[in-house]
Amino acid sequence: MTYSVDIKPNEVAVYALGGLGEIGKNTYGIEYQNEIIVVDAGIKFPEDDLLGIDYVIPDYTYLVDNIDRVKALVITHGHEDHIGAISYFLQSVNVPVYAGPLAMALIKNKLEEKQMLNRVELHEITDGSILEFDKLSVEFFRTTHSIPDVFGVAIHTPVGTIVETGDFKFDLTPTTKQPPNLWSMARIGENGVLLMMSDSTNAERPEWTKSEAWVAKSVNRIFDKLEHGRIIFATFASNMNRVRMATDAAIAHGRKIAVFGRSMESAVTNGRALGYLNIPDNMLLEQSEIKHIPDDELLILSTGSQGEPMAALARIAEGTHKQIRLKPKDNVIFSSSPIPGNTASVNQVINKLEEGGANVIYGKVNNIHTSGHGGQEEEKLMIALMKPKFFMPVHGEYRMLKVHASLAQELDVPKDHTFILENGDVLALDGENARIAGHFPGDDTYIDGSGIGDIGSVVLHDRQKLSQDGLVVVTATIDLKEKEILSGPDILSRGFVYMRESGDLINEGRRVIFATMRRVMNNANVSEADIRQAVIDDLSRFLYKETARKPMVLPMLIMI
Repeated sequence: MTYSVDIKPNEVAVYALGGLGEIGKNTYGIEYQNEIIVVDAGIKFPEDDLLGIDYVIPDYTYLVDNIDRVKALVITHGHEDHIGAISYFLQSVNVPVYAGPLAMALIKNKLEEKQMLNRVELHEITDGSILEFDKLSVEFFRTTHSIPDVFGVAIHTPVGTIVETGDFKFDLTPTTKQPPNLWSMARIGENGVLLMMSDSTNAERPEWTKSEAWVAKSVNRIFDKLEHGRIIFATFASNMNRVRMATDAAIAHGRKIAVFGRSMESAVTNGRALGYLNIPDNMLLEQSEIKHIPDDELLILSTGSQGEPMAALARIAEGTHKQIRLKPKDNVIFSSSPIPGNTASVNQVINKLEEGGANVIYGKVNNIHTSGHGGQEEEKLMIALMKPKFFMPVHGEYRMLKVHASLAQELDVPKDHTFILENGDVLALDGENARIAGHFPGDDTYIDGSGIGDIGSVVLHDRQKLSQDGLVVVTATIDLKEKEILSGPDILSRGFVYMRESGDLINEGRRVIFATMRRVMNNANVSEADIRQAVIDDLSRFLYKETARKPMVLPMLIMI
């Protein structure tokens, strides 16, 4: 494929395949001559209008077409919006992967599920690791987030250093005991940063994000008060810091721990293996053992803090979980904030739990959640440490990117040195100047079941139409040669009208179709396509006139 991209030999190019104008799908490329380094391979969770879609990933065509130049995929941390698409990425662009210990454990789980583990080259890195390539080198520096082993990356090029911060906040008292490496950040900044690409998630919040240690104190205070009944603690399985808080508090209060939800089971297994979770064997229960433990001596660690219908917590609320029945004295803690688009689902689960008699603890008033992303003050601190010549906000919706760019301008980055780009835009820098050097397609690729990219806008439009107004199927058998209708036409409604109560409408519709077929078949050289289209047009017009609705009309005609 040819692209409208013009990168000169003395320029380093930077672009996003995902992560600009959106939350999620983080995938960034840094390119110099014959070498490309890719940072992260994330997914985005679908919005409500993407009916039936499981995940959204970037279009990797540009990288596939330049695969001989792609030298590595480097991972900043183990959240889904940074590693969730890694199996799809490596199916298209199988290159060596470099990641920290926890991210690597999660990546191995994903690749094992896809039976890809023995076909991929994996390398574990840590704070200060440096990867050397022919013209580029990659340096990792530790930051803090809501998960252990979080890194920013500095890609050193012949024309200057490109920094991609990854997700970050400046948590000086992290529960992981892995504080941010301020010295490395300051050193990189002092040596000169040509371009900084920085996390914009909380750019609209004029504050310093609270430490995880603050949440840990709140969790302990809540456990102190909950002397009676089971505690069901729901959080993201990937939020290892929060999982540790819950398990530490449980052990301190003499509660044994049972884990429910596939991703949470995996998180606990990996966390214990890597030393991030300190759960003695005698405090960890098999799921079948919970019925033998007194309620006030039990913590149930669960997935489903976002109201996911198939997660453990939603099934507990609905009464459909095989092993857990809600009890009136249960205490349910939501230690997360709803992702935009999930608020209704979360509220529905909370209501169901409350109706079942549970005491539900959630929301800001209980101090049981803090963001993993820095607010404006932390974003300004990162800019001050790095002192970039050019600035490119990433990982955020457009308004977040715009606010973040204005923060850089407050710290003396000239306005014409800040770039708010879209996925697929190419920024080229020669050390002194920066310019937009073209664009390649940065469209979404939809994952639906095992299908990758086989769902396009036409299919999504059909799904939306079906969900809104339903389907009307027209059946008939036609002798096209003799121009006779041998049987039918009949009408079948699905999601449009209740047929038993709409006999007059259905019968009148059949008469309209019959007249349409007779009219069209009188034409010379009539084809099946002509009849189908006429049926769709005339029946759609009739149904809209009668009901003000536009169901999808699907003729199923048998031609003799």
